[in-house]
Amino acid sequence: MAAGIEEKLLMDIIINPEVIPHYVSYAFLASAILIVVALVIRKSAKLVPTGIQNFVEIIAETMLKLSEDTIGHHWGRTFFPLISTIFIFILTCNMMGLIPGFDCPTANINTNAAMAVPVFLIYQFYGLRIHGIKYINHYLGPMRSLPALPLMIMMFFIELIGHFVRPVTLTIRLFGNMTAKHMLLFVLGLMVPAVIPVLILVLGLLVSVIQAYVFALLTTAYIAGAVEEAH
Repeated sequence: MAAGIEEKLLMDIIINPEVIPHYVSYAFLASAILIVVALVIRKSAKLVPTGIQNFVEIIAETMLKLSEDTIGHHWGRTFFPLISTIFIFILTCNMMGLIPGFDCPTANINTNAAMAVPVFLIYQFYGLRIHGIKYINHYLGPMRSLPALPLMIMMFFIELIGHFVRPVTLTIRLFGNMTAKHMLLFVLGLMVPAVIPVLILVLGLLVSVIQAYVFALLTTAYIAGAVEEAH
């Protein structure tokens, strides 16, 4: 019976490709590309980097500096793999949209939510793990005394709403910018197809890099706010 179900599922995928949404397929493709590149670099790593190794090391050093400068040396190195992976994955997905015939996984809200929600859960988990019950001080504002109790309660709900909005804003920001980029590039390409293509690709590349960096930067800032002491 299980074999029959698997065969039916396989036939559904062949007949109706939308059983696996296109954004999921392209996200898997981006992951496969990054895994292959990592294995190739690991196998042919040199003391003096060249080519793709040099490019990846530049990205790694940039993300490491961002992590350490924002979170601190210890926790920066702890979260460096997460932040650099997010940046490289989003950058790869964004740039896939510049290749004719390919689609951009980050132009779909589900892909972005699949990254934003874990970021939210991770920094909340580490905030509780590091500070314990004192983590609630991050939600109470700067004044903590009995006369300021009404203000503390108000600040708690404001901060609570603000924290739950963060994954939404991470998701919508990336989705909106990448969707707008594709629409803009498409319109400009139709208007001046003989002159604009190179400029369009440069603009698309710039937007892709900036949006990947913004997502990584906000992730770093949220983690930094969770692991540091409340003031």
